[in-house]
Order: sequence, then structure tokens, then C-alpha cells
Amino acid sequence: MYSLYVCVSSTLTNFNTMSTSFLNTIITGTGSHVPEKVVTNQDFAKNVSLDPNGTPYEGSHQEIADRFKAITGIEERRYADNTQQSSDLGTIAAERAIIDAGINREDIDYIIVAHNFGDVVKETIQTDILPSLASRIKHNLQINNAACVAFDILFGCPGWIQGLILADSLIRSGQAKRCLVIGTETLSRVLDMHDRDSMIYSDGAGACILEGRIENQKRGIISSAVMTHAIDEAYYLFLGKSNVPESDPSIRYIKMHGRKIYEYALTHVPPAMKKVLDESGYGINDLKKVFIHQANEKMDFEMIKRFYRLYKINKLPEMIMPMTVHKFGNSSVATIPTLFDLVRHQMTDENHELEDGDLILFASVGAGMNINALAYKC
Repeated sequence: MYSLYVCVSSTLTNFNTMSTSFLNTIITGTGSHVPEKVVTNQDFAKNVSLDPNGTPYEGSHQEIADRFKAITGIEERRYADNTQQSSDLGTIAAERAIIDAGINREDIDYIIVAHNFGDVVKETIQTDILPSLASRIKHNLQINNAACVAFDILFGCPGWIQGLILADSLIRSGQAKRCLVIGTETLSRVLDMHDRDSMIYSDGAGACILEGRIENQKRGIISSAVMTHAIDEAYYLFLGKSNVPESDPSIRYIKMHGRKIYEYALTHVPPAMKKVLDESGYGINDLKKVFIHQANEKMDFEMIKRFYRLYKINKLPEMIMPMTVHKFGNSSVATIPTLFDLVRHQMTDENHELEDGDLILFASVGAGMNINALAYKC
């Protein structure tokens, strides 16, 4: 059953003029950081790909890479510099979002950072979340205001969207006027390089500034939906030992049950997206863009096709779903804010763009298993 949070704008009515004002939660600035180091599918040729039982896969690396690309769409991905941590990437993205919004950083009320593994120093086996990444980023940004509260959230790949939902609640409740929401990750530090699934993952960061504004039209965050399935689904993504049989079992890497995740996403994400769109008050033909977590090209296209079929539409509108997974891979919490920032600043290869008044959807699925979706009016 869906746990739906419908973000209905608070209204203020002036009875002298009979005008209605709305408290809107608006994205006023965005920023992202895509690391410079490019790792191609061929760069994995030096690693022997083993199945979970430690048996080498049949076929050459080229055949494995070709099958991988056909399914995921990923040709290359980006890894962080060896000296950079997740908090460093998040700081860069945050700084760019602050500049883009044109705000004083001391006026930020909350810093919300979504991630999965904290800071992981290259060639080490420990994740580090003490202090929190949000506190580290606040320190890096040199924000003196003690009333600027910084905290992390662990919500799998949907973490950044969940940060938007939390920030919206803080703004609507009167606890905040301005929030900085960041998604940052260095998944390259937790990979079993003998597991072909490791070819999916990458590093990156994206951020935005959310502000509450009283306006005479309803826009910004309009509706959202969140759910967690954790009976059979909790360990579809998990930490496990290397596929190398003689490896140290105390050292664990990110693992997945790919087929189960695929089936779960196709079953649950499209209805969640429909729930959000229906609750927004708009129709399917009003939708300009869909920003889906960049996990797997085949899965993303199947999810959006199933979403449109729920409205009895079999042909997708052109340019409806921007994609970056081909070049940037899956950077978890960073995929959607990075993609949104690039589209917002017209920096994608396909020349996607947004205009005032456009209706867009964000949707994601990930470890938990968690799903969320959000409708936003530009």
C-alpha cells in the first residue's frame, strides 16, 4: 500500500481583495559535479569476471561488455580523483547551487545530505560517517550560522528526492525558509571488481537550493509519494563478500539481485508515478519531462513505458526522458540532481531544456527497497 504525502500548498486569503496566495517550495538554484576521470567498459578487461560462486563467465570480455551495454546502456562512467571523498564532491555541487541561487550561505536553515557509504578513502575498507557528511560539507562551505542544521539521510538511490520531500515539509511547517539538499556518492570505493555488476556504478554529486515563497500561483513541489518494501525486498541490495572464493570475508562490497530489482521497479515505480501525477491535479499530457534515477537504460525505458500505458498511451512523447547513464553510469543519489542540473542549464547532449510553467516528475528506486516520486511545476 502506498504511503502518500500530498504536498498541498498552504493558502493565505486576503478578504479585502479576495486574492489567494500560496506557500510554494521552489528550486532556486542547482549545481553538480561530474568527476573528470573516465572509465570505459574496456577498462574492466583486466579484471576476471566471476559469478557469485567464483566461476568465470563464458565468453571474452568484449562479449561480456557488449551484453552489458545492450542491457544497461552504459558505455563509460566517472570515478572521483583518488584524493577526493563524497563530502568533497558534495561540497563542489553545493557551492555551485548556492552561487546559482544567488543566496547568502549564512541564510541556509538546513543542509540535508543523501548518501549510502559516507566518505571512503581510496584503498581503505571502512566507510566514515563521523562526523556526518552534512556537517563536513557545512564545514567546507564555512557556514558560521549555528542555526543552520546539518544532517544525513540513508534512503538508497531515492535519497535526494527524499531530501526534497523532507525540505518541503520543513518549509511548509514554518521550521525553514531555505534548505540545501545534496546527493553525493563515491561508489567506486565499494566495488568488487570481479563482479560484472560493478560496471554499473560511478561517482558524482548534485545539489539544489529550495526556498519557500508566497506567490499568487501554485507551483514548485506539488505532490509526492513514498514507500518502503522490506519483507522479501530488504536485501535486494546489500553488502557481501567478493566473488573471488579465497577473498577475505570481512571485506564486503556492494552486491545486488539484479533480476529481482528489475522486476520490483517495473511493478511498483509506474503506479507511484501515476499516483503523484493524479494527486497533482494535472494530466498526462501536461507532463514535460520525467527525471528517473539513472540506473539502467532498459529498466528506465520500461518503467516510463509502463507509466504511460497506465494512461492507455503506447507511444512515448519525444524528448520526455533525459538520460545520462550512457556516459556517467549510476552514481546512486547523485544521478537525478546531476541530470536535473544539466537540463536546467541546457548542458545535455540531446539539448533538453525547461521553461517556466513546465510540469516535471522525479522518480527513483533503490536499496530498502525504497521508492519515491515527486511532481514539480517549474
